Amino acid sequence: ATYRMIQEADTVGVFQIESRAQMSMLPRLKPACFYDLVIQVAIVRPGPIQGKMVHPYLRRRQGKEAVDYPSEDLREVFERTLGVPLFQEQVMRLAIVAADYSPGEADQLRRSMAAWRRHGDMEIHHSRIVGGMLEKGYSADFAERLFEQLKGFASYGFPESHAASFALITYVSCWLKCHYPAAFTCALLNAQPMGFYSASSLLQDLRRHGVEVRPVDVMSSDWDNTLEDDETAEVIDHSPTPASRETWPTPTSTLKQQPALRLGLRQIHGLSEAVGRRISQCRRHRPFASVADLCERAGLSRRDAALLAEAGALQALGGHRHAARWAVAGVQAPSPLLREPPPESPVELPCPPVAEDLIADYRTLGLTLGQHPVALLREHLRHAGCTDSLSLRQRAHGSRVRAAGLVITRQRPGTASGVTFVTLEDEAGTVNVVVWADLAQRQRRELVGSRLLAVDGRWEEVDGVRHLMARRLVDMSALLGTLNTASRDFR
Repeated sequence: ATYRMIQEADTVGVFQIESRAQMSMLPRLKPACFYDLVIQVAIVRPGPIQGKMVHPYLRRRQGKEAVDYPSEDLREVFERTLGVPLFQEQVMRLAIVAADYSPGEADQLRRSMAAWRRHGDMEIHHSRIVGGMLEKGYSADFAERLFEQLKGFASYGFPESHAASFALITYVSCWLKCHYPAAFTCALLNAQPMGFYSASSLLQDLRRHGVEVRPVDVMSSDWDNTLEDDETAEVIDHSPTPASRETWPTPTSTLKQQPALRLGLRQIHGLSEAVGRRISQCRRHRPFASVADLCERAGLSRRDAALLAEAGALQALGGHRHAARWAVAGVQAPSPLLREPPPESPVELPCPPVAEDLIADYRTLGLTLGQHPVALLREHLRHAGCTDSLSLRQRAHGSRVRAAGLVITRQRPGTASGVTFVTLEDEAGTVNVVVWADLAQRQRRELVGSRLLAVDGRWEEVDGVRHLMARRLVDMSALLGTLNTASRDFR
C-alpha cells in the first residue's frame, strides 16, 4: 500500500521525495521495494543528473534499453544499478577492479571527486583510470564515457550508505502518511517551518484525502495541533490486490477510522506560546464560561484577546468574528468599585461575508478551512478560459489549455538549465507548471510577483507525469481584491 502511494507521487510533506523533481521521477521509476527508494533518493541529485545517468537508468528499468556489461567484473560492480554508476562506493570499486587501484588509492579518488571543481584533482586520475581500462580490453569510448560520468559526482555523488539511511526515513514517513495521514500531518505542522510546503498546502492535501480538519478554538485547542479520535473520515485505501505491482488497481475510497485534526493555538500568528499554554491549562481545570471569563482566568492582554477574536478562535464563546470582536471590546478590567460589570443589552451583529472570513483566516492563520479562494473566483476564471485542475487531468496529451491558481511553490534547481518549476493550487488540487528559461526572463515580473497566476500552455502527460508547459504567464492577482464582490452570493 505504501509503495502504491509512492508510485502515484502522493508524497506531499514526505522527507526527501516531496520536491517537484522527485515527484516527477516517482511515476517513472515506480519504486516497489526498499532498494528502489535508495536509488530514488540518490538519482535526483546534481551528480547523477550532470553525469547523464538518470535517463539511461530509467530506460533500462523500463525495458526500453538493454543493460550491457563489458565484463563480468563490471557486472558485479554495477548490476544493482543496471550498469549505471550512482554511488561513491561503486566508483571506488570500479577503480580497484578496472584500474588496479589499492583501497587507499580508491579512497583518494573519492576525495578528488568531491573537490575537483575547486582544485582540479580529478585530472590526475584520468590517465590511470582510462589507461588501466584500455589495458584490460575495454574500448576507449566506454572508458572515456565512464570517466565523464565519474566527474559528474563532483557536484553531488551520494554514498550508498547515506542514501539508504535517507531512504529508511523516507519509507517510514510514507508509511505514516499512507496509514495515519492525520497523525502524519499533525506532526509536520507541529514541526514547522520545514520542507517545501506551507501549513496551508499540507492541510489542503490532508483534506483532499478525506480527513477532517477542525478550526482553532479556545474551548478545544491546545498549543500544539492535536488529534480528536471521535469521527469516521473518508480516506484513500492504497492496498494492492493482487500483489504484483503491474496489476495494482486504481485506489478506491473506503471508510476507515481516522481521527480529526484539531488546529492548535500555535497556528495563530503573533500569539505567544506562553499565552497559548496558559489558555490550555486553565481550560483543563474548568471550561471557560464566557469571553470575559477566558480573559480573566488566562490573564489575557487586550492584544491577546484581539488576536484570538481575529483568528476565529472565540467561536464557541463569542460567536462569529464580528461578535467576538465586540465581546472582546466589552471586556473590562476588574474595578474595586464594581463587583459586576454593568448590564448591557445584547447586540445582534451580522455574520461576516465568506470572503471577509477567508481573508481574515489567511491574515491571522496563513490558511483557511473555508472555501478555497479560487472557488470563489471560479466564475471569473471560467469566463477567462481557465480550466480547473480536476478537468485538466482529463485533457488529452498535447492539448492547448489555460489554467490558473494560487502560486504555492517556485523552484529553480541549479541543474535545470534555468527552468523554473511552479506549482499552482485551486479548489480541486494542484497543477505542475514548467517555465523555460527564455519565458522566465521575458515575463520575470509575472513569474516572481504573481499570487494568482494564469498559464497558457501545452498539457503533457507522459508515464503518469503531468505538466503544463508554459507559453505565456498572466498575473491575475488583482482578482483577489474582488473576493468580497465575488462572494456576495455566499453570505
